[in-house]
Amino acid sequence: MPAALDKALVALSNFSTRLRRTRCRPEEVLVLFASCLQRSDCDRRLDDALTNCARCGRCAVAAFIDLAERYGVQVYRATGGRQAAARAHDPKVKAIVAVACQKELRDGIFACLPKAVLATTIAWPCGPCKDTTVEMDHVEEAVQWFLR
Repeated sequence: MPAALDKALVALSNFSTRLRRTRCRPEEVLVLFASCLQRSDCDRRLDDALTNCARCGRCAVAAFIDLAERYGVQVYRATGGRQAAARAHDPKVKAIVAVACQKELRDGIFACLPKAVLATTIAWPCGPCKDTTVEMDHVEEAVQWFLR
């Protein structure tokens, strides 16, 4: 599917999610982020709880941990689409903030229906799937939207 179409689908999904005005408690919000946000040269092997992160600040993982601590939301690093979808289907999860590339977001949004999903696209300064970055302000704004 063309990248422009992926971008349009993500934007349309975000728009429709905001129209739904879903409100949640912090424990009902899941922040899913792609594993490529961890630096490729990082020697830390992250577990589900992200406890192995050195919080060196060279990648966005520490910022996601800080987000979880600040707002009390669940944060999960997904190494693949199926793993992310499985976590998203947890009945305790009411809303999802998804952070990935447009292709993964498109697939993930459809896999998570009918749950509310706000998606943020990652940037590829080093090419796809390697040392990607994200605007954490956008992620935090999405979390705040569900918690308002």
